[in-house]
Amino acid sequence: MTGRYTFSMIKPDAVRSNYIGQIISEITEAGFQIRAMKYTSLSTNQARSFYAVHKERPFYNELVEFMCSGPIVALVLENENAIESFRTLIGSTDPSKAEKGTIREKYAESIQNNAVHGSDSDENAEIEGNFFFSQLERF
Repeated sequence: MTGRYTFSMIKPDAVRSNYIGQIISEITEAGFQIRAMKYTSLSTNQARSFYAVHKERPFYNELVEFMCSGPIVALVLENENAIESFRTLIGSTDPSKAEKGTIREKYAESIQNNAVHGSDSDENAEIEGNFFFSQLERF
């Protein structure tokens, strides 16, 4: 997935608020191609595994609970310089600090309920994409 691919997830808060269509439109209008997409829910064990990197952080249990609170949309996206471009598109984790016009500025509720996830590196994009999609599903 190096360079051209990233992983994203539309989180339960944005799904509950019926923002799936608007968020996907913004992603595709920004030039990203959707290479895989799945509407699903995370079990507690899946959420713990996906967010294991945060296991020692004080917010870990709340994050796991939140991510299991409703369905999500998992996406593998393709574009030039995908990681950096997508992180610019979604904006700061804290929606009150997100630049005007970014996805989080428009659709996020709070730092925890921040509408979307975006991979922070090529390595994590591959790990996260493989968590939800097999090689055959992806392409």
